[in-house]
Amino acid sequence: MADAPKLGFGPFAAPAKLGPSGVLIVFCDDALKFGPATRAALGSASGLVARAAKAERFTGKNGSALELIVPEGLKAARLVVIGTGKTADLKAKDFVKLGGLALGKLPVSASEATVFAELPKGAMKPGQAADLAFGASLRAYAFDRYKTKRKDDEKPPASRSVTVAVGDVAGARKAYESRAAIAGGVLTARDLVNEPANVLYPEEFARRTLALKKSGVAVEVLDVKAMEKLGMRALLGVGQGSSRESRVVVMRWNGGRKADAPLAFIGKGVCFDTGGISIKPAASMEDMKGDMAGAACVVGLMQALAARKAKVNAVGVIGVVENMPDGNAQRPGDIVTSMSGQTIEIINTDAEGRLVLADVIWYAAQRFKPKFIVDLATLTGAIIVALGQEYAGMFANDDKLAERLTKAGEDTGEKVWRMPLAPEYDKMIDSKFADMKNTGGSRWGGAITAAQFIKRFVDDKTPWAHLDIAGTGFDSRHNDINKSWGSGWGVRLLDRLVQDYYEK
Repeated sequence: MADAPKLGFGPFAAPAKLGPSGVLIVFCDDALKFGPATRAALGSASGLVARAAKAERFTGKNGSALELIVPEGLKAARLVVIGTGKTADLKAKDFVKLGGLALGKLPVSASEATVFAELPKGAMKPGQAADLAFGASLRAYAFDRYKTKRKDDEKPPASRSVTVAVGDVAGARKAYESRAAIAGGVLTARDLVNEPANVLYPEEFARRTLALKKSGVAVEVLDVKAMEKLGMRALLGVGQGSSRESRVVVMRWNGGRKADAPLAFIGKGVCFDTGGISIKPAASMEDMKGDMAGAACVVGLMQALAARKAKVNAVGVIGVVENMPDGNAQRPGDIVTSMSGQTIEIINTDAEGRLVLADVIWYAAQRFKPKFIVDLATLTGAIIVALGQEYAGMFANDDKLAERLTKAGEDTGEKVWRMPLAPEYDKMIDSKFADMKNTGGSRWGGAITAAQFIKRFVDDKTPWAHLDIAGTGFDSRHNDINKSWGSGWGVRLLDRLVQDYYEK
């Protein structure tokens, strides 16, 4: 498990106590105005900034930056001015991005930096300063544990101190505590997604979740024998071609009232997906080590909820398997009986994630009688065709839950877009030989028919949302708060959902 970052990378401190050296990072609006503490820190260098801004056509647009090397009149070796645009328009997610952008402006060799958490009207509020540090913490993540050689200009300093200068130091520290907990969960999810499949196979994934016990999360691991007893033949069929045994992990955080029904979060955890007998093309198959991003999110979320002592009862259940094509592998045409008793004809062994979710969702619903169920899965390429990598596809049987997820997505920047569910699609997955088949068998509506399949394992009385994160769970495009392939997507979204609507 990734540790929660401690105050970004250095303490919060009052501007008056700082003698900025190393890299100095400040903010201005679209009128190139600075706050009073920033103006005092810049001193005579303010004129230099104005001249450089004119020469570089820097206007203070949100996210833009102006860099000055060895600025005259300052002790700092480098001055970075970051534009915020119109400060009245800034939202919490904008401060998170600004923090990531600020961290990204540090040269690899920089060992010391000061970020002035100030807007033209004065010091940022404690929560805004904490969001800066939060964004910087997320941006600083790098998965480089397997690199044994580095060029000299790629080697970071032995230690790095980044201080956030803010008016209300105590308030910022307090506000950052919960954000540090969430950041720790995001980084854990990224670690899990980035690990290669020869290191992170189902038994190892399950073993790593045991670290959550230190935070007060109850963890239970179901082995193959236990799953056979429960009748999880849909899930077990996916993993039967692998030499690595499948696992189901149940994680429980009890921070609410004893009588309260838990919130249930379900994750698809295919540690590697070859497609099975219906084998995938070789091109980009290495990305299928990330086919467990849904499960990684659930683990990261449970870590975050426990670390910030969330006042809610939550259960996370993940099915971790490996889909391999050996002589014992599941075949197209096979019929399996799910834990629910419903039978499934296997049309394509590469439509395996929905089989894992079918048993895990049914199990969680029957055992825990949750207040709602949200599942996450890198499920279909069809959702990427529909939405690209900006939004996750959301399917829901409950308008209120869908609206809350949409709002949480807008607030965090982890956005979801609601897709249709309708009985007209059911005929596409009806089978001649079983209760259903595991794919619609055509290119049309693939993400929808996958969701319709999962819906058959959900009690209509239980609010449920399915998030297809195939386009967001791992991403090589990068952004201001993530330069890692594994994104940790969903931890912040679901934590916000819990915070805003379900904590007592």
